[in-house]
Amino acid sequence: MIELEGVPELIDPVMVAAFEGWNDAGDAASTAVGHLDREWKGEVFAALDAEDYYDFQVNRPTVWLDGGVRKIVWPTTRLSVVRVGGEKPRDLVLVRGIEPSMRWRSFCNEILGFAHELGVEMVVILGALLGDTPHTRPVPVSGVTSDADLARTMDLEETRYEGPTGIVGILQEACTHAGVPAVSLWAAVPHYVSQPPNPKATLALLNRLEDLIGLRIPLGELAEDARAWQLGVDQLAAEDSEVAEYVQSLEEARDTAELPEASGEAIAREFERYLRRRDGGPGQSPGGHATESGEGPGTYLRDTSGPGSGPGRGRPPRAPRPGPDREPGTGSPPSAGPDREPGPDSTGDDEDSSDD
Repeated sequence: MIELEGVPELIDPVMVAAFEGWNDAGDAASTAVGHLDREWKGEVFAALDAEDYYDFQVNRPTVWLDGGVRKIVWPTTRLSVVRVGGEKPRDLVLVRGIEPSMRWRSFCNEILGFAHELGVEMVVILGALLGDTPHTRPVPVSGVTSDADLARTMDLEETRYEGPTGIVGILQEACTHAGVPAVSLWAAVPHYVSQPPNPKATLALLNRLEDLIGLRIPLGELAEDARAWQLGVDQLAAEDSEVAEYVQSLEEARDTAELPEASGEAIAREFERYLRRRDGGPGQSPGGHATESGEGPGTYLRDTSGPGSGPGRGRPPRAPRPGPDREPGTGSPPSAGPDREPGPDSTGDDEDSSDD
């Protein structure tokens, strides 16, 4: 039994989770949850035991000085709660951590144990992948679920992916087996400028989350950060004719493929968001946004077959040149959809992103 002393009774709670590593290109997803925690002043109420789930040679602890006293911070996953007021209050349970190194079934059981005790109505897992998408266009954000009814009622894609997966995919399936509605939101990050941070992708994820759960999210300086990020990448691309030509080819392909998106549902979604921010809803003051055109919980996923940091404004790194020795999009599909799922960073450095 999970004891939750000190946690108040929550109102229509939704759990929002993100994990650093394999499913977090540009740190976009983990930064989004960090933004929610910071803007709504989340209160941490639980942390998973690092010894149970992490290989400390892969995700190393860090040492720091607190008034001359050395302290150690262990890699882990923490849960916090934020209370969102307004006409229609709704509380959030935020899960933020690092993709575990081992015992994924137990990890998911523990997360869902908290969800069960807190009365969570839906779990939303944020992810980001590398894709063949131009930085100059709105960030594509795909919403997928394993629940056919949820896909139909919430206008989501029903995933049919087969292949290697990360903790995002495992947790979503765990929710499905436990009877908890679950959705994954995936932002596509340009593979040629994959280094974190990517505030534009973070902003797109928050906008899609806002639409999904019906809360107005305070965006703070994210809109300004996203504009500064795009301007920096524009300048770098302008300095390299090969990169500029490649970006132009991506723009043409994207515009051709998404021409029907310029009307209908995409415009309606943007107009609804505009009205929500103008009229004022749950959350803080309005801010800018980027278009998106971006069994019981303790028994599921039992093994029956045997063993088995916030957005910044720094100048983005120089974009690598696409060429014959680096195929654009290698190691990651162009977008998340019903038949595709993100892969690891094509550079092979995804584990190192949380190793410091």
